[in-house]
This record gives sequence, C-alpha cells and structure tokens, in this order.
Amino acid sequence: MDDNDSKTKLISPKSVTVTKSTTWSDTVHVRRRMVQSFLLIWADANIDQSNTCYQNTLAQLRSVVNEVNIFTQPDDCVEFLMNFGGMKAFLILEESLGEQIVPRIHDIPQLDTIYIFGVGKPRDEQWTKEWVKVKGVYTAIAPICECLQQDVKQYNQDSIAVSFVTVNEETSKQNVNQLEASFMYTQLLKEILLGMQYNEKSVKDFINFCSNGDYGSPNNITRFEKEYNAKLAIWWYTFPSFIYSMLNGALRILQADTIINMGFFICDLHHQIEELHRKQISSYGGKSFVIYRGQGLSTTDFEKLQKTQGGLISFNNFLSTSRDKEVSLGFAQVALTKPNTVGILFEMTIDPSVSSAPFGSTEGMGYFQAEEEILFSMHTVFCIGEIKQIDNSSTLYQVDLKLTSDDDEQLRTLTNRIREETPGETGWQRLSLLLVKIGQFNKAKELYQVLLEQTSDRSEIAIYHNNLGSVMDNQGDYENAIWYYEQALEVWQKTLPLNDSNLIVSYNNIGGVYKNMGEYSKALSFYEKACEICEKMLPANDPDLAISYNNMGGVYDNMGEYSKALSFYEKACEIFKKTHPANHPEVATSFNNVGLVYSNIGEYSKALSFYEKALDICQKTLPSNHPSLAISYGNIGTMYMNMGEYSKALSSYEQVVAIQQNALSANHPSLATSYNNIGGVYQKMGEYSKALSFYDKALEIRQNTLSPNHPLLGASYNNIGGVYDNMGEYPKALSFYEKDLEILKESLPPNHSDLAQSYNNIGSVYHNMGEYPKALSFYEKAFDIYQKTLSSDHPDLATCFNNMGGVYINLKDYSKALSLCEKALEIRQKTLSSNHPSLATSYGNVGMVYMNMQEYSKALLCHEKALEIQQSTLPADHPELATTYNNIAGLYFSTKQYSKALLYFERALNIFQHCLHSNHPYLQTVSASIYFVKKKLQTNVS
Repeated sequence: MDDNDSKTKLISPKSVTVTKSTTWSDTVHVRRRMVQSFLLIWADANIDQSNTCYQNTLAQLRSVVNEVNIFTQPDDCVEFLMNFGGMKAFLILEESLGEQIVPRIHDIPQLDTIYIFGVGKPRDEQWTKEWVKVKGVYTAIAPICECLQQDVKQYNQDSIAVSFVTVNEETSKQNVNQLEASFMYTQLLKEILLGMQYNEKSVKDFINFCSNGDYGSPNNITRFEKEYNAKLAIWWYTFPSFIYSMLNGALRILQADTIINMGFFICDLHHQIEELHRKQISSYGGKSFVIYRGQGLSTTDFEKLQKTQGGLISFNNFLSTSRDKEVSLGFAQVALTKPNTVGILFEMTIDPSVSSAPFGSTEGMGYFQAEEEILFSMHTVFCIGEIKQIDNSSTLYQVDLKLTSDDDEQLRTLTNRIREETPGETGWQRLSLLLVKIGQFNKAKELYQVLLEQTSDRSEIAIYHNNLGSVMDNQGDYENAIWYYEQALEVWQKTLPLNDSNLIVSYNNIGGVYKNMGEYSKALSFYEKACEICEKMLPANDPDLAISYNNMGGVYDNMGEYSKALSFYEKACEIFKKTHPANHPEVATSFNNVGLVYSNIGEYSKALSFYEKALDICQKTLPSNHPSLAISYGNIGTMYMNMGEYSKALSSYEQVVAIQQNALSANHPSLATSYNNIGGVYQKMGEYSKALSFYDKALEIRQNTLSPNHPLLGASYNNIGGVYDNMGEYPKALSFYEKDLEILKESLPPNHSDLAQSYNNIGSVYHNMGEYPKALSFYEKAFDIYQKTLSSDHPDLATCFNNMGGVYINLKDYSKALSLCEKALEIRQKTLSSNHPSLATSYGNVGMVYMNMQEYSKALLCHEKALEIQQSTLPADHPELATTYNNIAGLYFSTKQYSKALLYFERALNIFQHCLHSNHPYLQTVSASIYFVKKKLQTNVS
C-alpha cells in the first residue's frame, strides 16, 4: 500500500556552511510556468480566433489576468471546471449559454464569479437573480474588465499569506522547528533576498523569465522592460498587472523560481518603502495612529486567529492598508459573500516610534489614490488584541492589532533561532540551505553548481560536493549522490584528522544512500565507520553517538534483524532521555523508532504505546500544525491500519494531511505520501474509486516534483496497479506494475528489495489471471533477490514461499505447496511474536493446502490456530478474521456440516459488510456461498 516514507527518517544529509561570496546576477534559471492561484475562463460558442475583435477582447482580458482559458463547447467548459483543481476561477459566459451552463457549475466551490456577456441589447436578466455568483449581464468587455480587476484585487486581498505564532512563557525554550514553516521561511527569504546584490542583468533575466514562462500580457511585459526603475517599484506593485499577483502568489506558496527571479524587485520595493518611512516619520509627531485592512479569512485561519489571541500574526507578503475605514470595511463585507469565509476588519495601531518594519504612505507614488494607502514591507508582525463581532447577524469581525517592536523579547528570540537555521556569510549560501529545507531541490542544485564552478578552494569544493550529494539523495538520484559524497569524502580524508566531525557526516551520508538503495551491507559498513569515530572521540552520552546508533538500528530494521535494530534504537533512546528534556523532539523520534520495530514484529500494542508516547511529547511541545506531529499521527494511522481499524487509521491520516496542507507547499512530496496512505486505507476497505483518487493525487505531485526515474514515482504506479489488481482489471494492473518495474530497474541496483516486491506483484497478477508458469517465474525472480540479500529467516522470504506455494496449489502439486507454506510458517515462527497476524496468515495457508489434499482435520486445526491469533490481536471486525471465518466455513461445507458452514459464512459476511464497500467482490462471493449453503440445508430438510 504505502511506500515506506511514513517511517521516521533517522538522519538528514547534513549541509555545511558555505563561505564563497558572489552576486545574484550569475544565477542559472529554470524555465517553467508559474502556478497561478486563480484563472479566467471564457466560454463562447461563437468565438472566431482569427477575428480582430476577438484579438482585441483577449488583449483587454490579458491586461487584467495573465492567462485566459477559452472554450467553444459547453461540455468541455463544464468538464474543465469540475476537474481543474483547487484554484479560484472567474468565468465569462456568453449569454446564450448562461441558462444552460450556470445550473451545472454554480455550486463548484472553486468557481468564484460569473460574468454574463452578450453583444447588443441584453435578453431577459431575471434568471440571473437566482444565482448569487452571477455578477451581472454586460454588453461590452470594458465593464467586465473593470469588475474583474476589482474581483481579482479582492481575491488577492483575501489570499495574502499569514502565519500565527503562539507566544507564552515557554516561547524562549521552544525549538525553531515549533514555528509555522511559512513564518520561518518568509523571515529567512526576506533577510536573504535583501542581502543580495542585483544589477541590470537581474532585470533582464526577469523579463526573459516572464516572456518564456508566459507570465502577464506581452504589452505589460514590454512596458515593464522599457519603463521600470527602482524608483517606480511602488507604482508597479500597485498597478493592476502581472507583478502584484505574480509576487504575492509566489510568496503564498513559496514558489522559489519566481521569488528568486523577482529578488531585485522585492529589494527595490523594500528600499523604496524604507525611504518613504525615513521621509515621513517626522510627520507623525511621535503619536500613534490607526489604519485599517479589510479582507476575508478562511474559517480555518479564523479559528487559528482566535486560538492565537495574545500571540503574533505575521503578514508574509507586502502589506497594503488604508487610513480610510469605510474602504477597508467594504473589502471585509464583500468577503462575506464567499463560502467558508469570515469577513475581517483589522484595526491596526501603529506607534511610529517603534522600529520593526518600514511603512509609508504611497500618496503620489501608487497607482490607486482613493484608498489613502499605507504600505508595509513583507513579513510585518503584529500582536493580536481584542477580537469582536461587528454585526451579530453576520460573520463580520473587527480584530485589533498592534505593531510589534524590534525590542520585543519573544519576537527577537524567535528571529534569532530562525537565523541559526541557515548559517552562511553570503545570501547565496543561506539561500541554498533554505531551498533544501523547503524541498526546492532543483533550484538548490543549480545554486550549488554555480558556487562549485566559481571556487578553487578545496575545502569549499568538498562542502559543495557534500551538499550536492544531499540534494541528489533527496531527489532519488542515488548514483550521483554517492559520487558527490565520495568526492567530498576524498578531500576530507586527505585534509582532516581521522576523527573529524565532517568525516562522521560523510560516512553517515554515504551509508544513508546505500540504505536507500537497499545495499544494506555497504550501508552498515559506512555507518560502522561513523559509529567507530563517535565512540572514540565522544562521551558515552553524546547525542551524535545516539544518531549513529539510530542509523545502525535503521539498517538492521530493514534487514529484518529486529532484535539488533531494537538494541540500537534503545541505546539511542537512553542517550536522548539522559541528555534532553523529557519532552524533547529527539526523544519523541526515538520512541517512534522503537515503536517501528515492535510494529514490524507484530507487537502492535507495544508499538502503539511508543507511538502514543511520541505523540504526547509532540502535542505538549509543538504547535498543532508542526510536521513532527504529522509523523506521529502517520505512524499511529499505519498501526491502526495494520490492526484493521480503518476509520481510526483514516482519521489519523487526515490529521496528517491537514497539518501538511497548512505547513507545506501544495506539491510537497510528503503530501504525496499522505495521499498514498489514505488511498491505502480506502483500498483495504474496498472503496477502490476513492483509493484511485488519492493515489492519482500522489502520482501528480510526484510527476511534478521528482525525477522520471525516482523510486517513489514507481511506488505510485505500484499502488495504482494494486487497486486495479483488486478490482480484477488485470491488464491495467499489469501495465502499472510494469511501469514501476521499469523505473526500479533504472534507478536501483539489481538486487534491491523493491525490485523483488515488484516481481512479486507482477507474479500476483499472472497468478490471478491463471497464467501459473509466468506467475512462478516472477515469484522465483523475487525469491532469488531475497535469497542473495537477506538472512535465511527474513520475513520477506516467508512471503515468497507463500506466493510460490499458492501457485503449486493451483497446479495441484500439493506436496510442493505444503513444503513451501511450511517453510514460510517456520520462518515466521522464528522471527515474529507468537501472536503476529502474519503467523496467522501462514497457518491459514498451510490449512488451505491440507484442505485441497482433503485432510480436513489437519486443515481445521491450522485455521483454528490462525483464528486464535487473530482473535487475540485484531479487532472483532478485522477483514482477516472474516477471511479465516470464510475458510473454516468452506471446510465445514466440504465435510457437509452445513449448519456450521452457514454460521461461519454469516460471521464473515457481517465483518465484510461492516468494513468493505457494498460492491466489493468478497461480499458477492460470501453472499453466493450463503445462498448455496441454505439451498443445501433446504434440500436436506425436504
């Protein structure tokens, strides 16, 4: 089901501070389209793209919105709206199509506003009154553009990125990782970008970026190229063109390419606001004054705001405010018309003597004059005061804010901790580290390669090679990761003492890649080198020694040597408990690792206990949306899924997604993992359409963010193949499994365990299709890999024996089938706890062989052993219990004990009805069996 990336990562490849100074203008740029947060659709059956009038209309629309999606077929437009994703859409609809299309699309959540467009005298407008999203009926494009401009401005106003920080007496003790990611990253981005050096080439690069990426209308891009200079930054920011939406959209989702290319503009805009602030500060006479901002907040963000009262709110974009309360109130009131939105009027008290964020009146400098605008630089932080409802009959609230001071102790503590996250002497150095932290690996790779080209210092070369290895490792490009890490290691071995900490980092990094590649003996060799240095040079309770023990435990865990894994994890845990506070995140990580081993050996209650200890620490010390909480919820979700408690598993995984959607970008690989896990639960429940939907979401993210041969992309194909396999659509299943296999062959060594799993899956499809020789061939390929790479009693070998045994049952070679299934049982008896569910599966498989051999008493004994284990470890409605009931029922049917058969078939049916979708084939099979048993009973009675 999942691809194992929900497990705790034991150590991230460490990056070392870089020391080379350079300028920003030499950057290499990636060309790609900006991810817009809204789009414009124009549907008109009469569009003639060669017509001059059409071209003029399109040009006017593109002066407001970058991209216009055009449809001449109503059904195509409807289908697009239903499937285009989470962006907001504005729709211009030709009048004759209105009554036909509006009822079909009006309630689509992403559809914001509809403009009805008809040339000449409008028809009856009465029908439009029924639909609140219809803005009006227009006979010319100019008024539509005016309304669209205001609506886009309202949307931008409402969607500005904000972060919330709870401030209390524990804040000074908090780790930086407890902060909202968006708060940390925008603070760092601001400091880094303002420290860069820019020149004319920076502007030219931006123009090329816009032209090649199709951002904005060609007219506006050309105008910007001809007219822009640093003194016009405010005017261009407030001018309704591509600049405002492009910058704020990129800051909202941390789109690195766009932010980096706009670095010169961010710098110019900030410095112009600073200049205004210096010129205007004396005009305030040292007296506080009040300004306003009206906008909508999602109900989710409003709940966060209420919970953070007394804490801090950060506006992560440049912040537009007004002295005019009525104008601001208007924005808040318009927001009330949007679903799941609360109208907010921020009343901001500004003490001009407080030095924290520059601001200034844009009078005479901005495009809009009527709003008496006060513009703040990005990442302005306020204290949250009173929150009160303005109108009892609506969700319109006033929120009092007060500008924070530079000498605010809590804020200064947080800021200093954030700066420690990206050490470095230059902006490039810090930005490279930040890009790795936020998952922008392609851009980080470009920057490190530029730095590498510009230095001849051996120490710096080693550092950049090490960091490039880290990037490649994160991208799944393991061969290149090894190459870069080895280049760094070669330099350090020649220039550093044998016990230098950089050598520990290097050995750990190389070991980590070999672990990812499934080459566990090599991984162990490098981890042991790191551990040997740590044990020689560090005290017995040093945290770095604990990290080495964790790494060793991780390899032994993957090798199936669970007792050794547990020993190393427990050593690490003891060190962390002695050297860290009881509620430290490292202690939580150790509990997660120990829980993982207990999960693997089937001791689910112990595993759950450790996972819950980890969760308890995270809940006490971290904010509610911290990624470490997501790891704990994910582990608990996986445990509930293993136990068959699917609703609890789903709840845990949904908590993970809620955290990640708030803290991570929409395309972050961790979200793909969560979607996979949710898909896996639905797959187990037999809700295959939902499973496919979530697997498809995961696949889309991975296609957008990972290299074409990344193993996780293969994992997505594997998961989708698994659903089609369950649905009996074997050709489709085979197609996806083969895509997975093709990727794994390209990206992994020939004896990697994931390849063996892929061969097993393809064998399973051929098995289900009745092509037993092909199935056996693939099962044997998997077995060959496991036999070469795993210990003789590894649980994965037991799986292979079971699979091959199943084929021999179908081939009616029961002696071979029995031999193989008994080998599987023997391995599991040696390596797993006495009540592990996989042990029950093995007893069931042996029982099936005996049943086919008509040795019914032996078969019944095996199935009863399986049932005893399952009843002691699994919930009463677990589907594996239903499978065992079904098998026992089949035995009683074969021995003509129809009353007992009916009893067990009905027990199986009750469980399947509770946990599976109504169309699941298991339900149909058991229902059919009950029908035949009842017929037999009726025949006997008559």
